[in-house]
Amino acid sequence: MTLQQMTEAPIHLNAVDLEIARNRLESIAEEVGMALIRTSYSPNIKDRRDCSAGLYQPTGELISQAEHIPLHLGLMPTLIQRALHEYGADRLKPGDILITNNPYLGGSHLPDTCVITPVFSKGEVVAIVANMAHHVDVGGITPGSMATHATEIFQEGIRIPPVRLFAEGEECQDVLSLILTNVRTADKTRGDLLAQVAANRLGERRVLEVIEEWGLEKFEVSTAALVDYAERRTRSALSQLPDGTGRFVDYIEHNGVTKQQLPIVATVTKQGSEITVDLSESADQTKGAVNCSFAVAEACVAYVVKMLADPSLPSNAGLMKPITVHTRPGSLVSAVFPAPVANGNTQTAQRIVDVLLGAFQAFAPGLVPAASSGSMSIVTIGGVDERTGRYFSYIETYGGGQGALPNQSGADATHTHMTNTRNTPCEVIEREYPLRVERYAIARNTGGNGKHRGGDGLIRELTLTSGEATAVAATARVEEGPWGLEGGANGTPAHVRLTSGRIVTELEAMSRLDLTAGDSIRIQTAGGGGYGTPKA
Repeated sequence: MTLQQMTEAPIHLNAVDLEIARNRLESIAEEVGMALIRTSYSPNIKDRRDCSAGLYQPTGELISQAEHIPLHLGLMPTLIQRALHEYGADRLKPGDILITNNPYLGGSHLPDTCVITPVFSKGEVVAIVANMAHHVDVGGITPGSMATHATEIFQEGIRIPPVRLFAEGEECQDVLSLILTNVRTADKTRGDLLAQVAANRLGERRVLEVIEEWGLEKFEVSTAALVDYAERRTRSALSQLPDGTGRFVDYIEHNGVTKQQLPIVATVTKQGSEITVDLSESADQTKGAVNCSFAVAEACVAYVVKMLADPSLPSNAGLMKPITVHTRPGSLVSAVFPAPVANGNTQTAQRIVDVLLGAFQAFAPGLVPAASSGSMSIVTIGGVDERTGRYFSYIETYGGGQGALPNQSGADATHTHMTNTRNTPCEVIEREYPLRVERYAIARNTGGNGKHRGGDGLIRELTLTSGEATAVAATARVEEGPWGLEGGANGTPAHVRLTSGRIVTELEAMSRLDLTAGDSIRIQTAGGGGYGTPKA
């Protein structure tokens, strides 16, 4: 064999090579995410870590991702692919950075803004580094941009199509100014956007370091091999699950504007190494802000399949190749313009997970946990801080009771399923906002009884200390607690209360309210369902 033939020989990766590549590329995504967290301005990102990061092929197919928010991570490939198509991937130049938050392209809601950085080598795009972060305000009719009562997307804030935030390395000041002019917290938003840019640039450098070390051909072979590996692993794991079909119905109890029972229906069919999920029987999109994009539904499916089949499965494009998801455009789980979507991920995504688990229970019992708290349970409070004369925007999602598992009790006061954020420390809340934390505690004995108990919910009570503010509170499982399984009891329902002077008002699951100094809002999230008949 000649030297030329040797150098032209195809590259093959053995198992060790593959694992090295997997961990090397995952570490880049993790580093991007950590850089974003450490350089961001708002507590929602730097303390709560409401952000995600990943590495993608030039077409937008996922290569690797950090272990951040399941919802973000599951929908970002769809958003990136469609953003590249809409903007025109062939128009990209070295130094360009795109930005978008369009839910109809595959995003979640407007605060979740995605920054997309193409990585060039020798004049060609060889990878994409992208991150998504939840911004504390993007305009709209309420501070925090999470209005439950919005009836069209225009009321929720500024919608950004895929446009360049940086052009050939230079900041597009007109685009940035347009965005910042339409938000209440311009200083925080600017800092967080530039943190997203800086984090991606770090990822870009790391990718180019790998290419310099491995060579471009080995890098491309490795990324393709990792996707193939994930598909093989996923098919193998699915083959171990029983074949069958299950159908399950559960309900969203409030449409954001008024109480309404909105059915979400899942039919899951597992045959051999493939799964088909049909969500097309779900309710039509509704007038309130609990609609969600089709990409959110796909993210929920990916999460549930990985959870039940094998939690150690690699999270890249190969995971979804054996999975088919059917939705109906214009439905609650596949909303189309101009449907409002602000709370589709905080509420509806969690219920999609519940119905998927219920459908799997029909043919794969012994794997599925009882229902968890059923909501990301969000509270936003915003207005003008009299101490500074500037707008503030507090936003936080709260943990609840985890549903009991077939072999153990559920965790207390924890984020479950499609969310994975931390809490905002009490000290940070009182330093950053005109708020006082009156109570922050586990809601004892709210988990459902059973052989294994459901986890307990959480209590957070906040008082506005000065001025006036607008608040939004949104939770679920207020009418009926999360369901138990195999004889386990339901968890205790959630509730939200407003205290103004001596008057205590019980609020609906999703409410908008005006606060004045001294008013308090208290949320108690639902306990998880129990599993199995309790011992006598």
